[in-house]
Amino acid sequence: MNQIEIKTLIADKPLVENLIKLQPSCWFNPNTTTLAIGLPYVGLDQTDIKKASERLKRFAPYLSLAFPETAITKGFIESQLVEITNMKKALEARYNVDIAGKLYLKKDSHLPISGSIKARGGIYEVLTHAEKLAIENGLLSEQDDYSKLYSDKFKQFFSQYSIAVGSTGNLGLSIGIMSAKLGFKVSVHMSADAREWKKQKLRDHGVNVVEYEQDYGVAVQQGRKAAESDPKCFFIDDENSTTLFLGYSVAGERLKQQFNEQGIKVDKDHPLFVYLPCGVGGGPGGVAFGLKMAFGDNVHCIFAEPTHSPCMLLGVYTGLHDKISVQDIGIDNITAADGLAVGRASGFVGRAMERLLDGYYTLSDQEMYDLLVLLDKTEHIQLEPSALAGMQGPVVVTNNSEYLERMQFTPQQLQNATHLVWATGGGMVPKEEMQKYLNSGKI
Repeated sequence: MNQIEIKTLIADKPLVENLIKLQPSCWFNPNTTTLAIGLPYVGLDQTDIKKASERLKRFAPYLSLAFPETAITKGFIESQLVEITNMKKALEARYNVDIAGKLYLKKDSHLPISGSIKARGGIYEVLTHAEKLAIENGLLSEQDDYSKLYSDKFKQFFSQYSIAVGSTGNLGLSIGIMSAKLGFKVSVHMSADAREWKKQKLRDHGVNVVEYEQDYGVAVQQGRKAAESDPKCFFIDDENSTTLFLGYSVAGERLKQQFNEQGIKVDKDHPLFVYLPCGVGGGPGGVAFGLKMAFGDNVHCIFAEPTHSPCMLLGVYTGLHDKISVQDIGIDNITAADGLAVGRASGFVGRAMERLLDGYYTLSDQEMYDLLVLLDKTEHIQLEPSALAGMQGPVVVTNNSEYLERMQFTPQQLQNATHLVWATGGGMVPKEEMQKYLNSGKI
């Protein structure tokens, strides 16, 4: 975009100026609507989530053998839900606010197999593809015991096929580890932001890592191109995949079950606010969809992005979705939150979910580092920087009286509210790398 086009955009959409200046910003979408009105735009429904859930059930016996760390949950990839009262007090002191309600952390950061939220969608899409190939070739039926996949016979069969994906890191980890375990040849096209240790971990699993000096968009483009030239190569499209999206969406019903077990109520008088770090949008979009299907209009999902990579806020706020990138308005897309270093949002997720998301906000890298230190000090939980993006959410919501009034929340409802920060990654960060993160905090 040239300067004149940018000026015209700012005149129409004033918040763009704040984004360009890299100022932490928030925007609560006035067009948010009910699930009944918003759902048709998604193009998926409860039946699709049920199918995804059943597929994961079929694969559970295989996963518990292939990844012994999942044996304890009988092959289900799930994370803990923990209340973080000390962190809540620390947030209140840091930002000088009184956060009504309780604060919880969903530890997708410590999901088995690949230590991030991507262990939901990424692994699910690989399993879906593997199942399809095995069934088409007469080696498997849905009635079988899927533990039979854990054999040399199947490894050999899958080794005729390959899988490719473009990633900033965590999606590549989950797809690389899962694909290699099944026997696929797998190539992960990694953007410049990807951490060295993530690349090394993939190589240790026998994954072909292709590195780029450019950002996420180029890595995806090149991965797609490489896959097109090979009919036996399946490209996993983080920007547009409904399969990935559905893998994430199963989290909604799983969380509902955890809430029931812990006696946490969600209804009109007990609203649930969920804060999700957002990169291209597939992970948070899929989870938000699952949450909406599980809790209806009583859950309020808010996306969090780095000030240097506010692609989803920019896309939805301007209505341009994937037709605009942060680079178009002069933002560099360089952030310590490597999982969120995406310049152009998923057009599929933005358009599908814009009516079902309450809001979006941005925060600086330094803020993420500081919150990382604060969480470590108060709760002894260590996450990677991008996973802390959601931690400021309860503060942003508490301070936004215009949003709270428009949604007609009463003081009593807010008092009964549950705030849930979705921790998206960090469980596999090497000690020395984590120490660097902790040293970057200014607390």
